[in-house]
Amino acid sequence: MKWFNPETIKPWLLLLPSVIVIGFLVGYGVWEAIAESFREWETGKWTVQYYEELLMKEAFWDSLFLSMYIAISSTLASLLIGLFLTRVLQRYFMNYRWKSLVWLPMLFPHFVAAYLIILFLSESGILSSLFYHFGWVNEIADFPFSIQSQHSAGIIFTYIWKEVPFVILMLLPIYQQFSPEEEATVRTLGGNSWDVFKTTEWPSLFPVLIETGIILFAFTLAAFEVPSVLGITYPKMLPVLSYQWFFENDWSNRPLAMAVMIITTLIILFIAFLSFWVTQRRRMHIARGR
Repeated sequence: MKWFNPETIKPWLLLLPSVIVIGFLVGYGVWEAIAESFREWETGKWTVQYYEELLMKEAFWDSLFLSMYIAISSTLASLLIGLFLTRVLQRYFMNYRWKSLVWLPMLFPHFVAAYLIILFLSESGILSSLFYHFGWVNEIADFPFSIQSQHSAGIIFTYIWKEVPFVILMLLPIYQQFSPEEEATVRTLGGNSWDVFKTTEWPSLFPVLIETGIILFAFTLAAFEVPSVLGITYPKMLPVLSYQWFFENDWSNRPLAMAVMIITTLIILFIAFLSFWVTQRRRMHIARGR
């Protein structure tokens, strides 16, 4: 009996250099953030006072609720729109030109996308000028869409515009693997379009949607560029709030900034573990034929 198989361990050895580098850089940064959030900045003693102080701040809770609202809204909207477009237009996506058109937003960095939203959709943007030119509004300022509002419409719209192509990118290979015979079988047995989706598509789509949703949620919750450009003065999203506390003149707020990012990381990890647990349970049920 072989206890050591070179062919089995070879892929892990090939990954080891990159894992070490990434693990060191990320691990060191996380450790420094944890240490600074638990260490009294004047004496260096370990303490939890910054977390207690943070949980008492109204600004933190307002930022947390806003961040969760934006992350959940943009993620769910992106998944639904991406799923709909992939399912309806999958045949067109076989053409390279259609793929290039749909994936075009992924070429733009997020801060560029935010400025494009300002250019086109702000109260003094191109679209409002067109509305005024055609007489649809009396004044440019009467343009009905506000990108910088309490509802954070501009931020959510930017993330949807950027994330829908990524959802299509993740789902398209799944749809290309589906066999037309499976749909024909369901319809022969009297099933409709919903039955086709529920029976033949959803079991394969569910894990991919969960994994894609985790990626989008984590990125949106922790991203800085878009809310810093399109966000309002109050409340701020958690990354912007952390950035403000870290770089302001009062150095005593730096541990609070680190505590904000640690809590953000814990939220992302909790959502990720919960989602993977749900996915694994569903896979087990499918394997058992339930």
